[in-house]
Amino acid sequence: MKPLVAIVGRPNVGKSTFFNRMIGERIAVVEDLPGTTRDRIYGNTDWNGREFTLIDTGGLEFGSNIPVGQVGLTGQPGDIMKHVQAQAELAIEEADVTVFMVDARSGITASDEEVAELLRHSKKPVILAANKADNTARRQDAVEFYSLGLGEPIVISSIQGTGTGDLLDVIVEALPPEDEEAEDEDNEDVSRIAIVGRPNVGKSSLLNAILGVERTIVSDIPGTTRDAIDTELQFKGKKLILIDTAGIRRRGKVGPGIEKFSVLRSIRAIERCDVALLLVDASEGLAAQDTHIAGEILEKAKGVVVVVNKWDLAQEQQRAERRGEYAHPKEEIESAEAYRRIIAEGLKFIPFAPIVFTSAKTGYHVPSLLETVQLITEMRYLRIPTARLNEVVQDAVRRHNPTVVRNKVMKIYYATQTQVNPPTFVFFVNDTQAVHFTYERYLENKLREAFSFKGTAIRMFFKPRSKVELK
Repeated sequence: MKPLVAIVGRPNVGKSTFFNRMIGERIAVVEDLPGTTRDRIYGNTDWNGREFTLIDTGGLEFGSNIPVGQVGLTGQPGDIMKHVQAQAELAIEEADVTVFMVDARSGITASDEEVAELLRHSKKPVILAANKADNTARRQDAVEFYSLGLGEPIVISSIQGTGTGDLLDVIVEALPPEDEEAEDEDNEDVSRIAIVGRPNVGKSSLLNAILGVERTIVSDIPGTTRDAIDTELQFKGKKLILIDTAGIRRRGKVGPGIEKFSVLRSIRAIERCDVALLLVDASEGLAAQDTHIAGEILEKAKGVVVVVNKWDLAQEQQRAERRGEYAHPKEEIESAEAYRRIIAEGLKFIPFAPIVFTSAKTGYHVPSLLETVQLITEMRYLRIPTARLNEVVQDAVRRHNPTVVRNKVMKIYYATQTQVNPPTFVFFVNDTQAVHFTYERYLENKLREAFSFKGTAIRMFFKPRSKVELK
């Protein structure tokens, strides 16, 4: 679990420039799938051997191109300042370390002073960075930022790169200690579950419904971050760990207009889970944030269940539209199937994900949801014998020859499973440049036809091998 470092500050102080310099092109992109675009506000980086996730809150600003003091979002002055304050408050709550960035060129502003006042009350480390100190005079003038009461300003120029190493040194020193204890990793008898989704889709209600299904709660246990609490319980003889239950309950504080930041906690939970429950509000349908989160789940090769919550409310709405006419049970089923097709189309890049209709309020389908989680966990630990795996691969090749790529034809010598949780396969081939993504997808489909892997992503790698082709 990587610690989280948030960069906050008013618009145009250089947050995004610093972020891009630190992350660069190291942000992984999986094809052109939804949720894996390059416009992220977060990315993983490392310094002196320590990895952490860097957050550019500038990506959250609705009016970041509007100078402070001019008219903002709603036509009222001061909107931008409200957003900056919201960033600071969220950083205090969510991040392990906050970097407060100011502009050495313009000096201290009223906005800086207000944000500094908020940050001084944080119990977590706050680092003051004076950006745009592009010459000696500005570096010397940066001393005025001492008056913000946040300690010595680290003087940097994100464009030139000067001082950024010093800032990273201070960031790494302020990070919490690396986790030393294993978290029941690689234990097929334990399912680590993350409840993720947009604000107000019912995450807290689903959590309470799950805890109400099986009340043999073992304990609330510390998570890997300073303020995360996980909840452990038993279901049908197997242990379930619900990740960051405290964070789920606290997420209701996130107000409108800053949804993207609230998704960050979901991303951190996804990193730690085996299976993610992606909640979708039945009355609202899929939104862009849902596909972003689904993309994260796929990229991190996790298990996933798409949970269509508030299904009872959606059905009531449909009945109201029919002016109270009685709906035959067959019509209700057809309605669910139609909705399932809509969800599947919107999330077609995770076709392996089961879709479960629930009502956290009434407990509808919650037990079957937990059974689905346990099944997916079993799939994630499924190990395929090498001989059987190669039978399936050979049959796939016989049925459909590899695509010609740059006048090259891929030859698969053999395949082997190298890992579980997630299931990971290595194909030894004559030339990795001859692997076409459509054929890779074809092979994945054949593996799923043979072994299911329901509800979980799988990983496939191709490595060069100059040996006799399988016959």
